[in-house]
Amino acid sequence: MRDYLLDIVQHTFDLGCIDLIKITGTDSATTVGGLAEDKSVIIDAQFANPMADFVGTFGMPNLGKLKTLLNLQEYREDAKLAVTRKANGELDGITFENKVGDFKNNYRFMASDIVNDKLKTLKFKGVNWHITFEPTVAAIQRLRMQAQANSEELNFQVKTDGKDLKFFFGDHSTHSGNFVFQHDITGALKHAWSWPVSQVMSILSLTGDKTMQISDDGCMQITVNSGLAVYNYILPAQTK
Repeated sequence: MRDYLLDIVQHTFDLGCIDLIKITGTDSATTVGGLAEDKSVIIDAQFANPMADFVGTFGMPNLGKLKTLLNLQEYREDAKLAVTRKANGELDGITFENKVGDFKNNYRFMASDIVNDKLKTLKFKGVNWHITFEPTVAAIQRLRMQAQANSEELNFQVKTDGKDLKFFFGDHSTHSGNFVFQHDITGALKHAWSWPVSQVMSILSLTGDKTMQISDDGCMQITVNSGLAVYNYILPAQTK
């Protein structure tokens, strides 16, 4: 279980903008949903195999605390992690116990009605994806360099130029930069949409195989396959 929890934390909390997620589990599937506090990122994920311990609907709040517990030296080897339930069968939390049983902690879940209320806007109706490709390690590194060179910019613009997908920072009235992020794309964008640098960079820095999709309706999706789960990160275009 520890590996699955670490995977969840890495692909949600480590983005720097999410501290609450919703887990929905059945006998056939375990899904994860999350929403950034500023609504810049929606997470829709599913584990490759259902987690029997997570059958039900509950929230995982204070993910920073969960990360701390998972990385304590006492729980790194041969620890006993167990999911607990309330008397009514509702999921309650996770107990942590070290190998010899003399170091213990409890992490509490959020009740289903509360997390449903807090994440009630967590819905994505879907769009038509006009461009789909797998970003290269080199392209991600070039984006990182442009972000460093234009560190004052919070957003970047995405445009197509023939078969090239270009990213633009700043404008001609001040310092600016641009580069080709992907060559030989199929599809085109008629509009120049903007996305947040920090969130896109954080997602592209995650471990796992990645696919990027961009819609000319103002939406980007980055899919990351960690091996344990497939995480879809949906980013609505910025309005300014």
